[in-house]
Amino acid sequence: MEFETVTDKLGFPEGPIACADGSVLVVEIAHKTLTRVRPDGSLEVVAELGGGPNGAAIGPDGACYVVNNGGAFDFPENWKEEGKLGLPKVYEGGSIQRVDLATGAATTLYDNCDGKPLNAPNDIVFDAQGGMWFTCFGYSDGENRRLGGVYYAKPDGSQITRWRSEQISPNGIALSADEKTLYWVDSMLQRAWKLDILSPGVVAPEVGHTAGEILVNLPGMQWFDSIALEASGRIAAATLFNGGITVVHPATGTYEHVPVPDPITTNICFGGPDMQTAWITGSASGSLFKCRWPRPGHRLNFQQI
Repeated sequence: MEFETVTDKLGFPEGPIACADGSVLVVEIAHKTLTRVRPDGSLEVVAELGGGPNGAAIGPDGACYVVNNGGAFDFPENWKEEGKLGLPKVYEGGSIQRVDLATGAATTLYDNCDGKPLNAPNDIVFDAQGGMWFTCFGYSDGENRRLGGVYYAKPDGSQITRWRSEQISPNGIALSADEKTLYWVDSMLQRAWKLDILSPGVVAPEVGHTAGEILVNLPGMQWFDSIALEASGRIAAATLFNGGITVVHPATGTYEHVPVPDPITTNICFGGPDMQTAWITGSASGSLFKCRWPRPGHRLNFQQI
């Protein structure tokens, strides 16, 4: 597969969103911004967000909704050589933000659930009703770890529900085309999960330690990061350390790996008239790659193409 480097000037990019004008919105965790990447590679800062913007999606009102980890990790000068991010001295929690794309104004919608802080919000997807499913990755201070979870919330800031708690490191999240299935992945466990959706915004309560149906556990050292779906229902999952996109077949649990020229490949999104243009974030090199994907991607709710 051939990759075009649209830009390599980003600061740990994540959360790509393909836009109708050919540009791509990304969050830059290191630079704490929501940024627009033009087709010629030029950059425009849309919003200064603070913390650590970690993922993004367009909501029902056309605004961009950002899951902000709140600065759950930092970037020492030698982080690329060490192959590991740093930890802040103080961490209070993250938030869900709404960004007006016309003005860049950012509003905080949620910073807790039932009085408990959001431990590093990480990835987000909207359902057809306009509600958002999102993950919290959790946070470590080097000795102790605050656990993560899976949440559902309304975009007006009026309601938030924690559907899965005490999870190790939830990361990417996605909805099946018929919105009867919620997929999410755990980075440190290298595990992909499946949950049946009973009604919009509702999944079965957790029973014991059974968080859902396990689709696959990856061997070796290849952490799942963010995910997107192909139109066929395959899960296109960015994987860290082995640098690429791992395509998982939900029906069988089988998978195949597509190498990407960045060891910290963090995310993929689809766009273009036929949904076969893929944009992939390479966070070690600060790159946004573009390629022709062999199959069309699933069009997200409220995506403007």
